[in-house]
Amino acid sequence: MSAESTAHGAGKVKSRRIKTSIGEKVFVVFNHFFFVLLGLTTIFPFINLIAKSFSSEAAVVSGIVSLWPVDFQIGTYKYVVQNSMFLNAFKVSLTVTVVGTLLALTMTTLAAYPLSKPRLRGRKFFILMYIFTMLFSGGLIPTYLLMQQLHLIDKLPVLFLPAMVSVYNMLIIKNYFESLPDSLEESAKLDGAGNLTILWRIMLPLSMPVLATIALFFAVQFWNDYFASLIYINSAHLKPLQLYLKELFVSSSDAFLRTGQDINIDAAMNTSPQAIQAASIILATLPILVVYPFLQKYFVKGVLVGSVKG
Repeated sequence: MSAESTAHGAGKVKSRRIKTSIGEKVFVVFNHFFFVLLGLTTIFPFINLIAKSFSSEAAVVSGIVSLWPVDFQIGTYKYVVQNSMFLNAFKVSLTVTVVGTLLALTMTTLAAYPLSKPRLRGRKFFILMYIFTMLFSGGLIPTYLLMQQLHLIDKLPVLFLPAMVSVYNMLIIKNYFESLPDSLEESAKLDGAGNLTILWRIMLPLSMPVLATIALFFAVQFWNDYFASLIYINSAHLKPLQLYLKELFVSSSDAFLRTGQDINIDAAMNTSPQAIQAASIILATLPILVVYPFLQKYFVKGVLVGSVKG
């Protein structure tokens, strides 16, 4: 048999293997249809909020706004961004998110690095102790009493100090450290490097995917959290943005919506409670939407490598 005929036969066999069956085609079409439908049901409410925020008061109140603004206007956003309560809540959330994310990422990494080393004495005991806290906790009342004894009630640090170490995130970082070659650390020790030097100059630069992913987890957690402020915060000037939004929806009266407003009457005449709520939600969502694209390239790799090995 000639080489040409052999190659031709192999090509026919390969083409038969690549050819998909009718069932597989139906499955692919169904998957595409399902995920497109799922994506539309997820994004439609957000588009509706955007349309309401840019629509006039009469259009929003009459209920004719769906996916496109009616009587386009930007007065609602001017109204919201000039509200002193909104601006103060935004500043509090931004402070808590930035400070909390940096401190939580630092503390979680410092806990994960030694636990990734088999030579650590009592390593299994410490890991089990951490995992125990994932399954059992002291409860809300003991936690509140602890914050009270630490004199943290109605103070800004209470919004991020209790969440300094996340066991779930710590285990992901630990597993990522374990996936790095031991030879890197051994060669650094031969050059006289200590543990902190190895962590700072070798481990952290190589762990940017998982650190960026965990930083995003922490940022979303701190930015979206309102329960801690609902329990621990009493002062109006310390309320974060999510608690402000919660009160905005629960108390949707015109008196609450106008509180902290120092703008002229013309800007207030063309706004409605629903439009103000929609614009506030959009502005509260923007910071995370802006940050995510910069961390997205690390997201999948960081989660997969950090969660599979262990």
